[in-house]
Amino acid sequence: MKKIAGLLLLMTAFVTVGAQPSSDFFTVNADSSVVRLTEKGASLLAALPLKCIEQEYPNKTSHTSASDSDHVLTPRQLHPSFYGCFDWHSSVHGHWMLVRLLRLYPHLPESGQIRAILDSSFQPARLLKETEYFDSRYNASWERTYGWAWLLKLDQELIEWKDPLARRWHAALQPLTNNIKDRWKAYIKVQTYPNRTGVHPNTAFGLAFALDYARASNDTGFAAAVKQHAMRLYSRDKQAPSSWEPDGSDFFSPSLMEADLMRRVLGPQQFMKWFNNFMPANGLRHLTVLPHVSDRSDYQIVHLDGLSLSRSWCMQGIARVLPVTDLRKKLLQRSAVQHLATSIPQVAGGNYGGEHWLASFAIYALSAVE
Repeated sequence: MKKIAGLLLLMTAFVTVGAQPSSDFFTVNADSSVVRLTEKGASLLAALPLKCIEQEYPNKTSHTSASDSDHVLTPRQLHPSFYGCFDWHSSVHGHWMLVRLLRLYPHLPESGQIRAILDSSFQPARLLKETEYFDSRYNASWERTYGWAWLLKLDQELIEWKDPLARRWHAALQPLTNNIKDRWKAYIKVQTYPNRTGVHPNTAFGLAFALDYARASNDTGFAAAVKQHAMRLYSRDKQAPSSWEPDGSDFFSPSLMEADLMRRVLGPQQFMKWFNNFMPANGLRHLTVLPHVSDRSDYQIVHLDGLSLSRSWCMQGIARVLPVTDLRKKLLQRSAVQHLATSIPQVAGGNYGGEHWLASFAIYALSAVE
């Protein structure tokens, strides 16, 4: 609790977004192009997944029961590795966050606790049970594609971290990773239309993380399939209706998430041509207006804090591929910092509806622009 209370000090660090806000918790370089979390900030944010990864309840399993005996299984019985943090996908990206922090900040005071928790979750027998869940009668599309995306992002982090323990955890995760990857390859063949939503099924988000994983794992066939699918779904899009955003429970911007995918798929010149046709100037300016979060105790409305964080990582990624002379580059960089500055103080707001997942979004926005 002391760590979580300390995280509230982030509020004083982010109250004013002036020229270049900075503090003990984060730094921003002179032109707003790079925002970095400090080790102190990382330590404080680590407290949130450390608190909830082994917290079984409250829990939203989204489980489809096949029988009486199946219906009464507890979250831990269903998911021995990823049962905490309210739901499966939040547990998965909580694990990703802890691996990410160990990799970037190996000397965190919490590193021993983090390693012990992760080592428990990555036990081969537990992960085989997780894998078997997807093979049961009603679960072929379970967690498609949001949970799938975060599972591949977790494995990507293990691949890129050159540590003996990470290699052992990566090996244990492979049955589940390969199961998810096979399901994704099958789904790409039958998905006719993209999901242009601001919540979990958003297709562009899932494909972006899938492509990151495919490249990190040198799976050229999977990468080619993802890129081809993205081009089929999105290459002809023009005049995104971004002025309609956000919906009331969005944690993604559908238009920014699509652009963040396409900057991965297209070369710089191709992306510029596509982006010029896709994103109207007034729509882009509209997306720089901060979301209003009216009730953070509401598990749906608090999604809007996540929207600020995901907008930030999309804006940072898009800005990086725009030319220095493009006025949109500076607009996106400054807005990315402002979105971070507004929402990071809310990550530890005292309500489990946000605390069980927002820290992962914050860490990705602060450290993981691909």
